[in-house]
Amino acid sequence: MRRFQLYIDGHFEDGDNTFESLDPATGEPWAIMPEAREPEVDRAVEAAHRALTEGSWSAMTATQRGQLLYRLADLVAENAKFLAEIETRDTGKIIRETSSQIAYVANYYRYYAGLADKIEGSFLPIDKPDMDVWLRREPVGVVAMVVPWNSQLFLSAVKVGPALAAGCTLVLKASEDGPGPLLEFARLVDEAGFPPGVVNIVTGFGPACGAALTSHPKVAHIAFTGGPESARHVVRNSAENLASTSLELGGKSPFVVFADADLESAVNAQVAGIFAATGQSCVAGSRLIVERSIKDAFLAKLKAKAEGIRIGSPLDMATEVGPLATRRQQDHVDALIAASIAAGAKLVTGGVRPRGLGNYYPPTILDCDGIASPSLVQEFFGPVLSVVSFDTEAEALQLANDTRFGLASGVFTQNLARAHRMSKGIHAGIVWLNTYRAVSPIAPFGGYGLSGHGREGGMAAVMDYTRTKTVWLNTSDSPFPDPFVMR
Repeated sequence: MRRFQLYIDGHFEDGDNTFESLDPATGEPWAIMPEAREPEVDRAVEAAHRALTEGSWSAMTATQRGQLLYRLADLVAENAKFLAEIETRDTGKIIRETSSQIAYVANYYRYYAGLADKIEGSFLPIDKPDMDVWLRREPVGVVAMVVPWNSQLFLSAVKVGPALAAGCTLVLKASEDGPGPLLEFARLVDEAGFPPGVVNIVTGFGPACGAALTSHPKVAHIAFTGGPESARHVVRNSAENLASTSLELGGKSPFVVFADADLESAVNAQVAGIFAATGQSCVAGSRLIVERSIKDAFLAKLKAKAEGIRIGSPLDMATEVGPLATRRQQDHVDALIAASIAAGAKLVTGGVRPRGLGNYYPPTILDCDGIASPSLVQEFFGPVLSVVSFDTEAEALQLANDTRFGLASGVFTQNLARAHRMSKGIHAGIVWLNTYRAVSPIAPFGGYGLSGHGREGGMAAVMDYTRTKTVWLNTSDSPFPDPFVMR
């Protein structure tokens, strides 16, 4: 089996502990992963702190930091195919998705490379004579980054890129479920020429690795992507170091279709929104909210599309839906579907767990009209769509906002005024109008409510990795007056 290594202070190491990583398509172990625990985490954070305060990184100009990021972007692009194969093998995400996504990830590093020397301070028109006051933007410090297994090279790029552009150093924890791609990414960081300690990449389990990292006294900021329950642990851990946090926590995103929509376009977008990445996406459009007059026609088209999806080996370019990443995720999907059917949901298609090896689950549609189905509330993180209908625009908006999450949403309509009203009224960080799952390094994303806070992507992300320093300069030649002499 292949063996991966930790990357700490510019060196690759096996670590004292290891664990097996399972191939989701077969259920068999395929690689040996190093398990970081508190000693390795402490060394990684200390290395990041030295690089921030003492090393050559701290003396680099912003332009020089940008040049290293450009080099890293080129290496990601050159190695996209190899990285995609590792991600597919370790997580089950199909090769046609990992290949295109990782190739696009290079654009994020290029974007932040260009922003590195454009992070500006400001001069304040202060209300006191003989005083010049300006603001400097400086790196926030050592950043702890925690990312899940799904789309991990993308989810790390939207953190690593802006943090390095801002001049921070970091310790990146890859998920214990499928950490191979990020551990391999460390070799590109090394080849790009980043000084030792600037980027450290580890993996391990929650209490021994994640808790040690997010509570470390020299961590200044925590950037986390995952579920709300794990985020609560992260926030509790941050009480130890009072680190600031940015949290991207997934969602239960509404996909609203009005009767005047282009139905073929909306059906295709809904398929992409829920069945792409086997539904294992934080922005999955998992709640279809469709106008009642077109519900039957829409569902018929959607059912036909879902049943025609090709399920197979994630390494086959013809495969459209691969396995779920873990067996426990398969169990979760199965149990939630059963609970929803028990509550009155009608199974339109799918819903039958296949026998044999692997963590496969078929594209599934549940008709939940008029019932309180658990599937409308809980996040599946799998290829399961829940459907409800509406009669009025106001009802559609109420249904869209009937969730504690608020990451993404989609609206399909040809009525421009309605599109504007819906985009204003939906409580979510992203509203896609007549499209879905579009991303760009230029556009920030993030959530409301249980979907977290903070923004990733765009200039906003860089600002999250900086803090301001206020500098006062007395421009007068007069001596500072004696504070105890009355005038």
